Order: sequence, then structure tokens, then C-alpha cells
Amino acid sequence: MAETFKAFVIEDVDGKPKGGFKQLTLADLPDNDVLVEVAYSTVNYKDGLAVSGKGRIARKPPMVAGIDLAGTVVESRSPAWKPGDKVVANGWGLSETQWGGYTRFQRLKPEWLTRLPEVFSLEEAMGIGTAGYTAALCVDALEKWGAVQPGGKEVLVTGAAGGVGSVAVALLAKRGYPVVASTGRPETHEYLRSLGAGGFIDRAALQEKGAPLQKERWAGGVDSVGGQTLVNALSQTVWGGAIAACGLAGSSDLPGTVLPHILRSVALLGVDSVMAPPDRRNAAWTRLARDLDRNALKEMYEVQPFDALPELAAKILAGKIRGRVVVDVRG
Repeated sequence: MAETFKAFVIEDVDGKPKGGFKQLTLADLPDNDVLVEVAYSTVNYKDGLAVSGKGRIARKPPMVAGIDLAGTVVESRSPAWKPGDKVVANGWGLSETQWGGYTRFQRLKPEWLTRLPEVFSLEEAMGIGTAGYTAALCVDALEKWGAVQPGGKEVLVTGAAGGVGSVAVALLAKRGYPVVASTGRPETHEYLRSLGAGGFIDRAALQEKGAPLQKERWAGGVDSVGGQTLVNALSQTVWGGAIAACGLAGSSDLPGTVLPHILRSVALLGVDSVMAPPDRRNAAWTRLARDLDRNALKEMYEVQPFDALPELAAKILAGKIRGRVVVDVRG
């Protein structure tokens, strides 16, 4: 192992978060039980906020950023893991309260690790990343609720060209649900059709303030936008339907009423990927291994070098990234 290695570290400079590349040693890492040689990480919206300094994501600086990682166990004091195991880590406070994935090596607690299904490479694992794993949690939630049916009424996916949306479209279509993709970028329609979207709705139509109860259309949906978009999705959901909400790319507000819930029995299913217990994580990755077409996955992501991280952070905050970006931290 190299004596020093590159990491992207968030520090407190004059009371403000500021990130940059630094050289670290193994001695700098937290004293957790499993040492992982990281191959790839990703760029999520939260990463964009952390890397750019536009959001105070790192609560305990100095902090290695990156909420995702995929790599190989090098050393382990835990019987649950042994050298050579291929693992992923998503959430668990990485980049916020725990050192994250923008580094060549990281020490992690054994319970934070998920065994990577054999069908996926480390690169593909981060092509999925937190976004794809969250999408799988949302589809799990909708199916457990029982509102959506293959070949039944339409299922809405908001922010469809983003990371969560892309995987949600692919997973839902694979299961036979008629998927309508919401996006403000017509140039992504062909891409979304290739993932299985059968129809489209302009995101502007879901951003306008509407009646508390609107014409019923959606059997269910996956929402990563929040705000008025989520309010309209709920107002347009059929009796007994459900929306799985997992993000706030548009807003954290919910300026609606209880009418869809108490007059149509519409459920708002909150989905948290950060602290989801291991059984839900394993179920989500099992679904991804079973239902996510690897050829479709290849169309969802691009691989970029570690040095491009600051530029990528700016692009994701500006809404200029389609699908997923995998960061090769080995450079």
C-alpha cells in the first residue's frame, strides 16, 4: 500500500466549509474495524453541496467527503468481513459525521458495509450508488404498500433523468409498470425511453399550484423533488395509491393539504436511505441484481477522474448531469 494517498477533505476555514485535495496516510484514518481499498465513489446532489461549499454537509470537519464507496476489504478485525470481500457503503453519515468515500483507503464500521452482489463490478456498483439503491428502496416501499400493479394505472417518476429517477424508471419498467417520466429536459426523452419510460410529463406541469384534489391519474410514484411537485403528485394519485418520497432537489417544503390522504387514502411513504437497516439494504441490492438490466445500467452512468470532482459538483448543482457520475478515486 502507498505511504500516502489522495483524498478530498472538507475543512473549516474562517467559519465556512472549504474542500480540497490532500495527501493522507493510513494513520490519519478513523480507528474503525474494516480497512477498505476504495476503487470508485460517485457524485450525488449532497456531494455537490459538500464539495462546492454551498452546503454545510460536513458537521465534524476535517471530513473526507463522499457519501458512497465501492471497494475491496484489505484488513478486518471483524469476523463478518475478510480480505478480498467486495463491498459497498451508502449513507450511514458518510461525509457528514463519518469520513466518506473520496479517498483511496477508508476505515469503516463492519455494520456499514453491504456485500456486493456478484453480478456487479465495483464500477457498476457506483453506477448504481446511493441514488440507485434509494430508487430500489422506493420500489420496495410501493410494492409492499400494494398500490401499484403490473399493467395497471400509470406510475410517476419525478426528476426522471437524474440518478434516482433513472434507476427507478428502469426498475419499475422491468416489473411491468407503465412508467411516466417527469423531466424538464426533452433531450433526455430518448434516454428515458431506452430505460422503459412509456410516457412523459413536463416538470413545469407539476410545479404549478393546483387544486388540493386533482384528476386521479397515478397509481403511485417515486419523487425525488419535493415541494409543489410532490403536492401535485399526491393530489393526482388514485384512491389507495402511494407516493414514495426520497428527495428534495426542488424544495423541502410540502405546501399542500391533508385532503388526498383523508379523502382518497393516498399514502406518503417516506424513504430514508442513510440509516436504513441492513435487511432493507440487502433487499434493495437483491432487487437491483435481479431487475436492473446491466446494458441499461451502462447507459445511466459515466466514469470521470478524481481530479474532475470540483467541476462535477458544480454541474450536478446546476442540473447539468444526466443519470449518474462514477468517480475513479484510484488516480
